[in-house]
Amino acid sequence: MNIGQIKQNDAGIFMGRISTLAVAMTIALKPVQSSNPRAPRYEIHALTPGRTWVQVGAFFELTSNNTGEAFLNGRIDDPSLAAPLQVSAFRQDDGSYNVVWQRAQKRRDVGAALGVKADDDLSPPFGADGGPVDNGPDHDAGTTDNGLGETTAPVEEPVGKGRGRRQRVAEDA
Repeated sequence: MNIGQIKQNDAGIFMGRISTLAVAMTIALKPVQSSNPRAPRYEIHALTPGRTWVQVGAFFELTSNNTGEAFLNGRIDDPSLAAPLQVSAFRQDDGSYNVVWQRAQKRRDVGAALGVKADDDLSPPFGADGGPVDNGPDHDAGTTDNGLGETTAPVEEPVGKGRGRRQRVAEDA
């Protein structure tokens, strides 16, 4: 969705407006001078109500895999925004840029990545009391199996009362 336009003014500075239901800002693009190929192409600066400029983001120059055309991509972020605004700017025939936004993509659900569907019947590993639950006919309801297997480690039991209690190893019966 188109949310703004950036045009080059007489001084050669790209300036424009971005407007949505919640955002209305005047922006200017400041070229970044860097020999690093991964550096942004422009810093995005916004005009504050106090008439000062603050950096709110950056544009990186990318190339479309489909058309081979170059475009700008970045985000605008500010503490007043609930989330960063993902924006792209596409150059027009007259040299201006149309600014469009895109909603950040949600990561895939971990369950979906593991092949678990939302309607799968998954029983919890433990009950409300913290104990084991009956997981069906293949599960022995009388055991307290936590799924970790049997231990072969000796169990220590306290012997006697008071200070300096000695402990002994319980014998398996």
